[in-house]
This record gives sequence, structure tokens and C-alpha cells, in this order.
Amino acid sequence: MDAEEFQTLRELNGLSIDEAAHVVGFGSRTIRRWENGQAKPQKAAVEVLKYRLEGRKASIPEAAAFTFIDLFAGIGGMRRGFEAVGGRCIFTSEWDEYAQRTYRANFPDDHEIAGDITQVDADDIPEHDVLLAGFPCQPFSIAGVSKLNSLGREHGFMNKTQGTLFFEVLRILKARRPAAFLLENVKNLKSHNKGDTFETILGALRDDLGYHVSAHVVDAAGYVPQHRERIFIVGFREDTGFDFGKLEFRDPKAGPSLESILHSPDEEPESHFTLSADAEGANASSVLNTKYTLSDKLWNYLQAYAAKHKAAGNGFGFGLNTPDMRSRTLSARYYKDGSEILIKQSGSNPRRLTPRECARLMGFDPDRETRMEIPVSDTRAYKQFGNAVAVPVVAEVARYMLPHIMRIKDPGELFEAPTPPPTSVPEAAPHAIA
Repeated sequence: MDAEEFQTLRELNGLSIDEAAHVVGFGSRTIRRWENGQAKPQKAAVEVLKYRLEGRKASIPEAAAFTFIDLFAGIGGMRRGFEAVGGRCIFTSEWDEYAQRTYRANFPDDHEIAGDITQVDADDIPEHDVLLAGFPCQPFSIAGVSKLNSLGREHGFMNKTQGTLFFEVLRILKARRPAAFLLENVKNLKSHNKGDTFETILGALRDDLGYHVSAHVVDAAGYVPQHRERIFIVGFREDTGFDFGKLEFRDPKAGPSLESILHSPDEEPESHFTLSADAEGANASSVLNTKYTLSDKLWNYLQAYAAKHKAAGNGFGFGLNTPDMRSRTLSARYYKDGSEILIKQSGSNPRRLTPRECARLMGFDPDRETRMEIPVSDTRAYKQFGNAVAVPVVAEVARYMLPHIMRIKDPGELFEAPTPPPTSVPEAAPHAIA
């Protein structure tokens, strides 16, 4: 693509140079160089703009600028973030059959999903540019290390992680040596086992495998209306100058409110979530299925439980929200009673979020017209969204990583840090149903 074609593509997207720089993850100066004919536009940027313009939700061009694999994939949140910057997923591993069902429903006509990653030979995983993994955190036993010490054998950090699922990530990184990786986990990973777990992880990535690693905790509240702090660990095979500490993420205090994700009378009805059994003759689009309202028994129990712990000086209790608020973190236990995120209702008991609202809360549905497929029961859906990543945060990290990935793939091109994200947040929907 030449300079004029790239400029036309940018303008068809309705983007200024600075806005395009943020979207594609390259600096404004680089965009100007492309449009002035001083350098050839990067394939990654072209594919991002094409993807955005054509509004495709699942398919990615075969000529994507880089490839990635999706380990411990869940329902594909990490994948969505990296597809947004022009990457193409070529391998997926997820052991849970219900998560696989949701993944397949939203990424159809794609490669097969591998199950238990411990049973997959590294040679059977295709060469790739980026490894993604939201790996489960398991305690790292020191028994094996003590045994090696008693036998007088040397050991590295990789030995200490054997028997954990994180070891599977290391195994594949060692065998395939991708240009970069992104790992995600709970914030408390840093303090687990008095910090030893986190130091073991960094030591294995840096000292045993030789990657240049940077880690940062990001609160998703700048992007979605929930406080969700997660740690992201980024590594590059070569030193590209990537530094999480110099990156800017949206202010959690200035993020959107719950009103932006709650059902609205103005949206297209979705019978499973927004029509109750007695909605006949009513304005169906404004009626929520009554099953999401807490029963008197459950609501009385939650209030009594909260009062008991308040009297004991503990902070346990339910989270009651109005549309102008931001919620607590959505967890995998939400299906049990919904206590961490309850929506206040006038003249009625509070209600849970619907699975559709959870999809919006996690950023899988970026607007009310876009709806991911939710092919599982509400209970399974709540577990899946509670275990997922906040998609807009992953997309932001991916945009920051993109020029560094491409610097390793194409060392001859000049790259700059991407433009910092804008401070604006999505507008709230009118008359959200509370």
C-alpha cells in the first residue's frame, strides 16, 4: 500500500493522524512519514484500519502482520485484544469444555482448540510471534528444589516451577522462542508466598529464558465500569526499550459508569435477558426477566450476613450499586448470589447483572449493537466472564506492544512509542434499567 492509499484508508475511518496513531499503535510522526512517502506503511497498521473499517468481528485477514497463540484461552478475551491490532491467532488451548463452546461460537470456522496443554508436545505448536497466556496461579513447591540440592545438582527457576501450569508456558517459550509474550494474572500474584512466587516467575523468564521483562498492575476501571486490578507481564526476546512504567493508562477515577452497560429501553430486545414471562402487552424492550431479581429469602440472607460482619468489624457484605457508580470486581462466584455487584431497583429487591451486561462489563460487547454469542447457561456464563480479562485493557496493552513486536520482526523500520490513550470514555446509555 502506498502513501496515498494509506491516507485514504485513514480518512475513510474518520481519523485524524493523532487518532490513527492511537488506534494502530504507532507514533504520529511515523504516520506522517508514511503519508509523506518517506516510509512504507506497516502491514500491521494497514490491517488494523481495514479491520476497523469493515467492522469484522471474528475473521482476521490471512495477511495479518503477526501471529499469536492463545493459551489458557478461556472465552477469548486476550485474543480479541490482539486481533484488534492486526494479529492472527493460529493456536488455541483451553481445557474447559464449556469455555470451548463459547470460544467456538465467537471464533467460528477456525483452527481446532487443543485441550489439556500438558498433553501437547511443543513441536506440535506452530511457530508464532507472540504467546498469550492468562495462566492459573498455583503455589510453587520447594520440595523438588530441596531434593535437587540434597543430590548436589544445579537447578534454575524452571525446575522450581515444575508441576505447575506456569511451567507449561515456560516449556513452550523455550521451545518456540517467540518475539514476545503477554501473561495475565491476579494482582495478588506479586505478594503470593511473600513474593517468592512472583520472583520465581520473573527469574524463569529473565534468567532461564533470557527475555526482557516488564510487569505492571492495571485497573480496568478506566475502560469498563468495574474496579478490576490485574497484573500484566510483558516480555520481548530482544531489548526493544519497552517499559510498562512509562506507559499511560486511563484514569480509573474517570472511567465509565454502570449506566453504560445496563440494559436500556432503547436497545434491541433480547428475549433470554430482557423479556419477562408476563411482558405481553407491555413495552417489552424495557422489561427485564424477573429471574435476575433476588428472592426475598436471598436478599434477607445477604442483608443479615452483611450486618453480622459489620457488627464484628469486618468488611464483608454485598455491593449495592446505582447506575452512576462503578462496581466491584466481577468474580467467577457471581452465579452463587451476585452479591459483589447488585443493581438497586425502585420498589423491588436488587437484581443481578444479566450475562449480556457482564459481556459489556468485561468489554466483550463494545456497544449495544455488537453482541457476542453466549451459548451456555447463565451459571456457566457468569463463571466464564468472572474468569475473563477486560478486553479493552488487553487491546491497550497490545497497541503499546505492537511497535516493539514489529521492531523485532522488521528491524529496518523506524518505530516510535504509540500515542497515549485519549481520556474520553463511552457515553452512558439513556434510561438504563436499574
